[in-house]
Formats: sequence, structure tokens, C-alpha cells
Amino acid sequence: MKHKDGKPAQSEKSSWKVPMALTVVVLCGLSFYLGGIFCSEKERYVVKDVNKAVDTPTGTATGPVQIKTVSFPECSAEYRDYTPCTDPKRWHKYGRHRLAFLERHCPPSFERQECLVPPPDGYKSPIRWPKSKNECWYRNVPYDWINKQKSNQHWLKKEGEKFLFPGGGTMFPNGVGAYVDLMQDLIPQMKDGTIRTAIDTGCGVASWGGDLLDRGILTVSLAPRDNHQAQVQFALERGIPAILGIIATQRLPFPSNSFDMAHCSRCLIPWTEFGGVYLLEVHRILRPGGFWVLSGPPVNYQRRWRGWNTTIEEQKSDYDKLQELLTSMCFKLFNKKDDIAVWQKLSDNSCYKKLDNPDSYPSKCDDGTEPDSAWYTPLRPCVVVPNPAAKKLKLDALPKWPERLHVAPERISDLRGGSAGAFKHDDDKWKARMKHYKKLLPAIGTDKIRNVMDMNTLYGGFAAAVIDDPLWVMNVVSSYAPNTLPVVYDRGLIGTLHDWCEAFSTYPRTYDLLHVDGLFSAESHRCEMKYVLLEMDRILRPLGYTIIRESTYFVDAIATMAKGTRWSCRKEETEYGVDKEKLLICQKKLWYSKQSS
Repeated sequence: MKHKDGKPAQSEKSSWKVPMALTVVVLCGLSFYLGGIFCSEKERYVVKDVNKAVDTPTGTATGPVQIKTVSFPECSAEYRDYTPCTDPKRWHKYGRHRLAFLERHCPPSFERQECLVPPPDGYKSPIRWPKSKNECWYRNVPYDWINKQKSNQHWLKKEGEKFLFPGGGTMFPNGVGAYVDLMQDLIPQMKDGTIRTAIDTGCGVASWGGDLLDRGILTVSLAPRDNHQAQVQFALERGIPAILGIIATQRLPFPSNSFDMAHCSRCLIPWTEFGGVYLLEVHRILRPGGFWVLSGPPVNYQRRWRGWNTTIEEQKSDYDKLQELLTSMCFKLFNKKDDIAVWQKLSDNSCYKKLDNPDSYPSKCDDGTEPDSAWYTPLRPCVVVPNPAAKKLKLDALPKWPERLHVAPERISDLRGGSAGAFKHDDDKWKARMKHYKKLLPAIGTDKIRNVMDMNTLYGGFAAAVIDDPLWVMNVVSSYAPNTLPVVYDRGLIGTLHDWCEAFSTYPRTYDLLHVDGLFSAESHRCEMKYVLLEMDRILRPLGYTIIRESTYFVDAIATMAKGTRWSCRKEETEYGVDKEKLLICQKKLWYSKQSS
């Protein structure tokens, strides 16, 4: 406690202040005593403001900080596939209504695990891309449920020490290639660079997204952690972009008007229930002129209804309801053949004027919720109307891929300090930085690195600089930072919102390279450094790399703390060679649990 002024009390005029002063002294002493109890060295890292040398992997550097070295213990073997915020052990705490229990529910601080997640017995370095698209090691994802339950649909099959991915699916048992060929015939924009980004809701083992990679379309494959066991883990093990998630009660962590195409292949989402709220979320994240593709019930019900344990009358009713709902939110039936139906989100805002009628349903969203607000934001049964002033937001108004990658998006002007000049400066900066990174880490650009995350991106410059390399980048924008994710999507890249005080929505051992640019400087006032490092270790593959770009203060602190994660680190100069900013390049070791057989 501090006094408001430094003047001494006048006893003859203020004798009542004496007992108050005694009270203050007692309270200060008590707070000092309690502070010693609750802030003991046993419970937290201690930062001492002393001018001592700090040990770094490349030698000894002088600095004002010394961090206490801590060795993190191994987690028990049961945590080998631990997903803290989608943990099946905690499902019983949450409601079953609308499958809310499958959404993100992070553990409270007193339940957080402060240990290193071990790999499963027999873990091997993943098979490298592009071979990994068709096979992976069984021991890396040792789950047989899909193999046994979906064997007739050819999702995958176990053969010796490997899982093979023949490219089948519930609606394409004869192969995903022929399925997408038909889709391209229905949507010519898939062939000429108009469509670049897609989302697959209920992705299975991500065969659809994997096939689209060869056609120049970058897909976010989305699935929850449910009884299918490790759908997203299979996808990432194959080297295909994926994230844990479900459309239930919260918005997906993506901005509005972002994806060029959305897809559901018998994903079992009840589109017309609960006021059509799930379809309204697809409408929100799909850009004007974008396409929604549905295969499975109730499409082609005239031929398929017998295999769906229903009646033709019920399926016709479901299809009519779906068509009516889509029309009410400004979709039109674009094309249809066999088991595939395609709707297009209208880009003419005149359709949305009918929503001004107070009796219309669904109504226009007018409750003040930002269209791009997407981090723990509840779903609402209303239509997010595209901004009529954004003329270049429409799919047919964007430059075609790959030209759109280096064109400043219209939405950059919505950001403070955002401009075409700032965009170009960022683009040029990352070209220079990546040239330097590749000198320091030659594995970038080789088949050693496939799954990459830029943990604190601005405009996606890092991802743009490696666009010609055989890798993909998940661009992450902090939920507490200015939301630049619309710019990332408008230039044809993918990403997600996230709060790094919490665990990321992925399985352990799913990324080959994690890039960090200023994250600790920006978030250290909110997020404890050790938990961020433990989360990085959880999602990083054994023998994977991190590039941490930070102030010298944080680089030295992280280098010391990283020893407890069993990383091998070295400190390097940036491309500018300045003292205030350094690079820390680390590699995670491959180790096995002491509990392994």
C-alpha cells in the first residue's frame, strides 16, 4: 500500500489517525506474511533482477534476468493422446443437449497437468509427405475403431505395421478422386483458381481435404473428439490440415465471410433442427458467392432412402425443409447430380432486404455481436448479413489463386494501421526473414517439415513466404489481439483464433514446426510462460522444431526453461543482427516413457 502523500500526520489535530496508522501497519505486515506463503518459490518460477550471466545453449550471455531451471516430469502413459480442452474424462461434467460436451471445456488452473506428454509405445518418426497421404505407422495412432466399423467404406485399413488410406468414405466408397471429379463438374470454379479455401465439417480421416490439396484447394478438416477415435489425429498424421471442433452451441473459431467452399459428406449434422442454427453458422463463415456442398441424407432420397432406416416421405419432408431454410437465408440451388447437391450463397445483397420484415425467419442479426467475433461466442439463430460496402469480399471479386496471395485484401483497411502499404511491407519483410530462417534451419523446404503453425501471425506473411514449399501453415491469431484473420483468409490462407493461455484444439505430436514471433512479449502478462511451453511441447512432434523470435529478455528466459522440456536449443542472430531481438531455434528430442513396455 502507498500513501497518497508523504506529509506527516499532525497529532494535535488528528489524534484519530494514530489507531488508523497502527491498523495500516498490521494489515501491511499480514499481507507481507501471506504473500510469502502464497508466492513461494516452490509454486512458481522466480525472476531475479540481478545483473548475472544467463546460460544459453551457445555460451554465456550477460543480462539482467535469471530464470530458475525446472525439470518437468513425464506424464503417465494414459496421457499419451491428451487433449486438455476436449478431454473425454471430463465429458460427464457438461450437457448432452446439442452435443455441447464435445466443445472446448478447458480444465481449471488447479487441474492443469505440468508434465511432458509421452509418445505411445513403438512410436516412430512419421512417414514423410507425400507418401504419408496414403499411409501412416499404426503405433503412432494405435486406434482400430474406424478400421473395424468403417472397413466396408474403405476409410482406412490396417496392413502389417501401417494404416493405409485407400481414399474411401461413407458417400464415396469407390474413392475420393471420382467423388471430387464429379464435384468439379458441378462447380467449375474449383478448376480455375476461384475457389482456394474450404472447410470440411465432419471430415472423417480427411480424405476429401487431402485430395483437394492436389487441386490447389486448401481445406480445414474439422471433427470433434468422439467415438470415431482420432479422426483429426489421423488427418494430421497424414500431413493434411485439420483441427478439433464441432458446430454445437458456440461459433467456430473463424471470421465471417472467409471460406470459399464448405462441405458435408453425411456428417450427421441436423441442419434443419434448432431453428437452423448450424446452417446459419455455415452461412456466417462462407463468403458471398461461396458454395455449400452436401452429400448424404436427404440428397438423392428417391434412390437412397431404403438404406437410411427411414421412409421416402420422411426424407422428402427433410429435403423440402432444408431447401426452404437455405432459400430463407439467401442460398440458391446451384447444381445437383446423383448424391451431391450444391448451393451458392448469394452475393447480391438485395436478397437480405426481405429479412427486414419483422415476421421473417430467420431474422437479421442486429444484437451488436461482431460478425467476426468467434472465440467462445454463442451461436445465434439469425443471419449475419455481409457488409454491403465490402465490394471485394465476394468470391468472384477476389483475384484468382495464386494472384490473391500477394494482393492486399479490402478488409485490411478495417484494421488500425492496416493499408496496402503495410501489407506489402509485411510481405517483403517475411521474404527476407524466411531466407534467413532457411539458412539457420535447412530442414524448412524439405520433406522433414510438413505440418507448420505460425502461433502469432499478423497477415500470414510467414505462410506466404513458404507457399512453394511442401508444407502447409496453420495461422493463429490471438483472441486478445486485433482480429487480422479475415486478411489471412482473403489472401487464400487458413488459420484460427486461439487464446494461448489455453490448450490448442489438436492432438499431441501433430506439428513439425512451431513458429513464434513476439507471442511471449505480447501475452506474458496474461499467460504463464511455462504453460505455453508445455503446450508447445505437447503438440510438437518428436524431432520437430521451434523458431522463437523474441526480445533478448524472453529468449534467455525461454532457453533456460526449455531445458526442462528436453529440447536442444541454440540462440541465433536475426537477419538484422540487432541486440534487442534474437532467435531461439530448438529441436524436441524423441524419448519414450519409463512406463513403456
